[in-house]
Amino acid sequence: MNIVTEWDLVCGQYWLVPVEEVSFILGVLTGCLGLGFAADRLGRLKTLLTSLTLSVVFGVLVCVSTSPPIFIVMRFCLAAASAGVYLTLYITRLELCDPSLRLLVTMVAGLTTVSGELLLLGVALSCQSWRGLLGAGAAPLSLFLTYGIPGVFPESPRWLLLSERSADLNSFSERRDRERDDESFTELDSEPSPSTYPHLSFPELVHSRNIWKNMCVLGFTSFISHGISHCYSSFRGDVRGTAPSFYWTYLLSVCAGGGAWLLLWATVNRCGRRGILLLTMTMTGLASLILLGLVEYLSETAITVFSVMGLFSSQAAASLCVLFTAEIMPTIIRGSGVGTVLALGCVGRLTSPLMDLRNHYGYFLHHVVYSTLALLAVLSILLLPESKRKPLPQTLADGEQYRRPPLGRRRRDNVPLLATPNPET
Repeated sequence: MNIVTEWDLVCGQYWLVPVEEVSFILGVLTGCLGLGFAADRLGRLKTLLTSLTLSVVFGVLVCVSTSPPIFIVMRFCLAAASAGVYLTLYITRLELCDPSLRLLVTMVAGLTTVSGELLLLGVALSCQSWRGLLGAGAAPLSLFLTYGIPGVFPESPRWLLLSERSADLNSFSERRDRERDDESFTELDSEPSPSTYPHLSFPELVHSRNIWKNMCVLGFTSFISHGISHCYSSFRGDVRGTAPSFYWTYLLSVCAGGGAWLLLWATVNRCGRRGILLLTMTMTGLASLILLGLVEYLSETAITVFSVMGLFSSQAAASLCVLFTAEIMPTIIRGSGVGTVLALGCVGRLTSPLMDLRNHYGYFLHHVVYSTLALLAVLSILLLPESKRKPLPQTLADGEQYRRPPLGRRRRDNVPLLATPNPET
């Protein structure tokens, strides 16, 4: 039994199903933005524990929902809290790794997520009720509340370093002001300021043009890669009218995500982040153009092959966008930067339930627009820097130094300026 059969969400009430999907995606968007900012200001560990606690609470409330409106509201809150858990774990994991191990650790975490999604499919097939399925997904989160025990889960050392530096600067400025007002300065006045949160200069952030440029390019690429993946998974149903089953589509999408992580692991450290992101977005655009332009001449097998290729490449681009953002954003705004890119990806994912709400009316134009934007994203990726095996930036000044490498090397003249020619030669 699912929510459609239990609450009879058919005919005039069917619109509540896509609305629930929209509410869930908006919850993820809200959590990425709000809890990403909280991770930068309050710390990774505090934000993670808060998100875990809220996930357990709202997970229980979702299971005991008695009507569709309550269910939709609770799913929104659960999505926001779950997004905070994912975001804080992602950036903390990256900040605890050496530059040479960042890709490997991220790949292992991605494959672990894929394994969990496959396990969820098995649990969904075995459960007889949607309440049991959601309860089985929320119950294990309560075990991770042990992260709050001192010494079990560490705070990010990079965030702590910024906090101590901000405290020292605040203490020094206060001490200098007191010395100006009072000549009798004592050692007791040199105690550090109780505020241990990183200090963010908003005027400096506004004028950090390179950081904004990188964030806009990666956010735009994330928006395209998340939005266009729905076009590949539903292309056969939109064109031929023979849509596969829900479980087959879900399994195909999860397996494509696992294959995308394996591709990134095998190529990104060798060819660089920017080169592989350029390749995956080019494959995404080519798959769309072939499907849209040659659909009348393609067989069922060819349509399946190009749909899988587009789904595979778009998921690889989406995963690489998040890793790329986490590596080039400075620690002081890393949570907000990664959260913004993930939020723009959620905006792209909104097209899937909105198309379902309109019964896939206008799917062709929808796919054409995303294909055109994918080709534009290919050009914008050329503006990105390379972060392969480079240390994570700490401050806004460090982040501004991540610039696009020159397309061509300048020729250097090694002949000394005052060298006298040898007449014998």
